[in-house]
Amino acid sequence: MLAIYRKELNTFFSSLIGYLAIGVFLVILGLIMWVIPSTSVLDYNYATLEQLFGIAPLIFAFLAPAITMRSLSEEKQSGTIELLVTKPLTDLDIVAGKFLAGVTLLAFALLPTLLYVWSIHELGNPKGNLDTGAIAGSYIGLLLLGSAFTGMGMLASALTRIQILAFLLGMVLCITFFFAFDALSELPVFFGKTDDLVQMLGMKYHYESLSRGLIDTRDLVYFLSLIASFLFFTHLALGSRKW
Repeated sequence: MLAIYRKELNTFFSSLIGYLAIGVFLVILGLIMWVIPSTSVLDYNYATLEQLFGIAPLIFAFLAPAITMRSLSEEKQSGTIELLVTKPLTDLDIVAGKFLAGVTLLAFALLPTLLYVWSIHELGNPKGNLDTGAIAGSYIGLLLLGSAFTGMGMLASALTRIQILAFLLGMVLCITFFFAFDALSELPVFFGKTDDLVQMLGMKYHYESLSRGLIDTRDLVYFLSLIASFLFFTHLALGSRKW
């Protein structure tokens, strides 16, 4: 598994696409945080990172599939997947190694945003006037959300040999699981507490819960279960070549 993990990281950072994907992510966040007047922190009357944690999930829904689209589809297209399985590696090792590499890359993309936290900390009046609990919870939520998106991207990559198709399928899965349940809960057929139950099936509900700074076990269990489910289906899809 570690060999696959190192190989994926080396492959990503040896290509221009890898740096371009992370660069676009940071540029978009930077524009929203500091340049666009309607969302710029400089035009707010209080120190906040709501813009960052509000737009990051949507950008992750594109970034995670972009990172994972080639992870398995390229291996299948080029035939190197058969070479991998001749080595002392199981399908689970391959899936786990590529998944952890994808999550690591998303974490690398988030690291420079800590500069934004420091900047808002310094700009606050008084200095340091920040809700650190909510910020920590939001970062934990983003990492869990990014991990779930990575699992979805992995499944999409395992289902097709065409990278662009894997990207589109992964993006649809990410956006659906994040936004669709909120939209469904607003249908008139759901009323009383049933609309809350429908919302709880979506990732947005649990991400926003973590963003309040309260680490609820139910939110952690939800994300970990979702990640495990998509990795299981990815493992199943990868193993289908043996059937």
